[in-house]
Amino acid sequence: MKIRKLGSLILAAAAIVVAAGSPDFSAERYLGHIKYLASPELKGRESGSPELEKAARYIEAQFKADGLKPIDGKNYLQAFEVTTSAKLGKQNHFDSIVTANRPAVTKTLQLKTDYIPFNFSAHGKATGSVAFAGYGITAPEYNYDDYSGLDVKGKFVVVLAHEPQEYDEKSVFEGKIYTDHSQYYSKASNARKHGAAGVILISDRVNHPVKDGERAEDGDELEAFGATAGPNDAGIPFVQVKESAVEPWFRAAGKDLMAVEKEIDSSGKPRSFALPGVEIHETVDVERVVKTVHNVIAWLPGQTDEYVIIGAHYDHLGLGGQFSLAPSLAGTVHPGADDNASGTAGVIELAGHFSMLPTPKRGIIFMTFAGEELGLLGSGYYANHPELPLAKAVTMINMDMIGRVRDGKLYVGGAGTGDTLRKDLDEITPHFPALHVDYSDNSGYGSSDHTSFTAKQVPVLFFFSGLHGDYHKPSDTWDKIDAKSAVRVLQLVAGITDHIDSESARPKFMRVEEKENPHSGAISSSGGGGGGYGPYFGSIPDFAEPPRGVRFADVTPGSPASKAGLRAGDILVKFGTDAIQNLYDFTYALRAHKAGDEVDVEVLRNNQSMKARVQLTERK
Repeated sequence: MKIRKLGSLILAAAAIVVAAGSPDFSAERYLGHIKYLASPELKGRESGSPELEKAARYIEAQFKADGLKPIDGKNYLQAFEVTTSAKLGKQNHFDSIVTANRPAVTKTLQLKTDYIPFNFSAHGKATGSVAFAGYGITAPEYNYDDYSGLDVKGKFVVVLAHEPQEYDEKSVFEGKIYTDHSQYYSKASNARKHGAAGVILISDRVNHPVKDGERAEDGDELEAFGATAGPNDAGIPFVQVKESAVEPWFRAAGKDLMAVEKEIDSSGKPRSFALPGVEIHETVDVERVVKTVHNVIAWLPGQTDEYVIIGAHYDHLGLGGQFSLAPSLAGTVHPGADDNASGTAGVIELAGHFSMLPTPKRGIIFMTFAGEELGLLGSGYYANHPELPLAKAVTMINMDMIGRVRDGKLYVGGAGTGDTLRKDLDEITPHFPALHVDYSDNSGYGSSDHTSFTAKQVPVLFFFSGLHGDYHKPSDTWDKIDAKSAVRVLQLVAGITDHIDSESARPKFMRVEEKENPHSGAISSSGGGGGGYGPYFGSIPDFAEPPRGVRFADVTPGSPASKAGLRAGDILVKFGTDAIQNLYDFTYALRAHKAGDEVDVEVLRNNQSMKARVQLTERK
């Protein structure tokens, strides 16, 4: 059915309250797209997988069926490369030599049986002596430092998993709540900061004892390769070794490993020491897997050269991996019905809706992104390689997890990024009394693809129905989608799109100071990358990792970074005395400081080194 172009707010109001199931918006059709995208056949749509390419072809076919064209008239697919994962090479080798014994005892550890490299480990050979560095934590805020008085330069450090007193509510840390210091990437950053040659992680059996009926070695399990979150390359060799292989090193030094663990845990104080008479000869062979993935882009031309973008990411976690919140179910399909087949199906439905209308005043780009789960990579790639000038982009509308509206609550972010967006929404939303809109996040930054466009000074709106207990788990299935409520969201998006499209004046981009988003579920873009802890710096990271450092997608005006003269495109390579290899390093270094600290930083700008001094402030 053809619907006439909406020419006034009255007509718009009449049109956008079309009942779900009408020829214009169909809850059944919407759910059908989700059923396919979240089906076992697509195996969770992991970036770089054949199944993601199947999803891309499906989306392309829907765009074609609606009569939409590629922007260049040739290809709906925008190709780019991503580092999707890592794999173990053939040269991994680990020898421990206990020279304290006479004669010296050399033991060659068996890969996957005695030890395993981590997916974010550096690649290469290393040799050195050994020191025990407790939990590998430096936490001045808790008056705790495993490296205090310990020289580890050029040495391997043996560190315990997790953190001290993790089940004690009176812990020097946070008791039953893990702090960021317990994360393995934090231990890697800290070890590299102290000059260690490599990290050897062991289980902390004092807090994770062997269960009844298990043999001792059964409680000392190795992490599954590829299951741990971290950077592409932490810049230091990082392996896990079973405690049974490490205990002889302690005995040679006259130490009892279990007794040391208990002492640290009972006292809440470090107990670190060198392990003389032990040498490690290690080769870590971890290969980065680089694959070509695609954004899927369709074009509805308008009467002018300006346009609106409607987008969503279509990738998910595949069979789990490092971002799964059900790590015990690794190898199980994570369907990603809500995250984000729901948003992708929304783009498809909206493309069909607008393709039925006469030529709009401004054009509309319908876009689905790959690589979002790896760090907003698809949207970041498009924002840096746009197929139409971004200066002509009037607004970018992003939908991520719109399929499970509960009690009518809908989060709409970014309304502060355009001077007319909130007014536009206030005129449209009253026609949707079943939806209760939450505008608590106005900034336009966060853990989804709109952030890539905010950084390019494009006004954005972000539609999101909230996190739930199935997020990033195999239980995020199509049968839990509330298709009727999701269609109401699509009708709202259609209404605001038409309103923005038909207005004579375009929204003027407005910068809003970013605050930590309480609805975010992934790594934040706030103040320096990370979960929003520590003092405020004011940079927005580009999640596509350069060979070294952290590239700024944007720098917030008036922020400490901005006042120091830093700007978008700079690559941070040093923060204080810390070399910055990746975003995780930056997060770790930032959290070690407090508001009021002055920090000397070094950035690369157009391949030239530039230094600045930044005074950190409180987060608001």
